[in-house]
Amino acid sequence: MKLAQQVISAELTQFESRFRDAVKSRVALLDRIMEYIVKRKGKQMRPMFVLLSAKLGGEINDSSYRAASLVELIHTASLVHDDVIDDSNMRRGFFSINALWKNKIAVMVGDYLLMKALLLALNNREYVVLDALAEAVKVMAEGELLQFEKSRKLNLREDIYYDIIKGKTASLLSSSCEAGASTTFTDPEKVQKLKVFGEKVGMAFQIKDDLFDYGSQDIGKPTGNDIKEKKLTLPLIYTLNNCSADLKKQLIYIIKNQNTQKDKVKFVIDAVVASGGIRYAEQKMESYRDEALTILHEFPESQVRNALEELVRYTTDRKY
Repeated sequence: MKLAQQVISAELTQFESRFRDAVKSRVALLDRIMEYIVKRKGKQMRPMFVLLSAKLGGEINDSSYRAASLVELIHTASLVHDDVIDDSNMRRGFFSINALWKNKIAVMVGDYLLMKALLLALNNREYVVLDALAEAVKVMAEGELLQFEKSRKLNLREDIYYDIIKGKTASLLSSSCEAGASTTFTDPEKVQKLKVFGEKVGMAFQIKDDLFDYGSQDIGKPTGNDIKEKKLTLPLIYTLNNCSADLKKQLIYIIKNQNTQKDKVKFVIDAVVASGGIRYAEQKMESYRDEALTILHEFPESQVRNALEELVRYTTDRKY
């Protein structure tokens, strides 16, 4: 991500300052929690996609910065809520908000961040940006609920898996690129292209995340965590659809009834690796990445386009 960080170095510094202002409140407890969140922020990939998509069309402006802040507020709110839903005590190697302040406060913090995003857009009449991101929030919730509904039966088709990740992950990256582009581009077709570009990147990003569950890298969550949570990801779906009936029955039994036993989880991981599920998922991930790059290359070559390409490749090459 070095080139991306260099190309928008000044803009990222400006964004960080504006984001700090955006989360301020009149409640001391909230301010302490917000400071904790800001200090432990992640790689800020989504704001980077917003700002680079904007810069691809012209000079970054106040609307671009507000779009980046809106995206980060929504993303942070979703992470806080996810940790409550998953009963997770860790986030990026640090204690989660619910681990430190309990679930009730964590839920309210997530709600507060969403309301801050809404007010930031409404108070500045950022209706185009708000429209894109409101749709993303709706689709994210639908994706999570669809995953819950389908995973209970452990009979998930591959096309449904794509519907799920398009909602829960790709929608926000898609809207990030769309929102950023809408602040500088005057051609709606180019804004739409960047929206589809962001969706392709988001699909590749989530498949990469799912692959981490079968690796050994230190990624902030234990290997096999998705299996323990009975989440059907692409490598496992491929395996279940392409293994013998006996093995499929055994794998489903483990996931339903023995998913907390380390040796049983390892058995599932080994079966996925042996079936070719990992390589299949990698090929699908690379296909989405290449589709995103094809769209990006429709824009004239520039340092900004090169930075976006680097960021796309980072999503699939990253180690955590």
